[in-house]
Amino acid sequence: MTTTSTRAVRKSFSLTDARREFGRHPSPWMLGVTLLVALGARIMVGDWQITDAVVPAVMLAVFPFFEWLVHVCILHWRPRQLGRLRVDLLLARKHREHHVDPRDIPLIFIPWQALLWVLPGAVAIALLAFPRSALGLTFLGFAAVLGLCYEWCHYLIHSDYKPKTAAYRAVWRNHRQHHFKNEHYWFTVTSTGTADRVLGTYPDSGAVATSPTAKNLHAQTN
Repeated sequence: MTTTSTRAVRKSFSLTDARREFGRHPSPWMLGVTLLVALGARIMVGDWQITDAVVPAVMLAVFPFFEWLVHVCILHWRPRQLGRLRVDLLLARKHREHHVDPRDIPLIFIPWQALLWVLPGAVAIALLAFPRSALGLTFLGFAAVLGLCYEWCHYLIHSDYKPKTAAYRAVWRNHRQHHFKNEHYWFTVTSTGTADRVLGTYPDSGAVATSPTAKNLHAQTN
């Protein structure tokens, strides 16, 4: 007589499944709309110059270090008490929750509330920090591309999608070590230890002790 296991069997999870779930969350839509508006405006303005290729190249080179800096200084911000005022950033609070449960899908994404000021800030930089409005639009459009790439990569790492290429497997392993091995290392998400190698946070994983606070940053309970 045969018996049937009552334990649920996890179905395969494809890139199509991932794209469908990805599109259900606010931040990809907000970044996508920003990209479309910036791209449309950029095409209308014209005035293409060599700097329109230089700016994205520089942004791409700098992005791993920007990602590292945000992760270390903002996402891992330790709450501080300034007199009667408790300084605890929204992004830091959400990131602590993300470490508690890395599989909670909404917590994987940039909070839409944060994008309500991040995106206008990017628009202000595009309008005020560049000598040509066309170049500012190039910056804005590519910033949205990088944001979408970050969101997609971060989501995919925490989803049930399994690595099928060596390059993605390296990125996947790098970020999962941050969550499940030691939160003090491996801060880059979209690359395999680029900024981490330069800034000294890419150790041999075999030589690093498993952290007891990887799921409870700063030993916080909230």
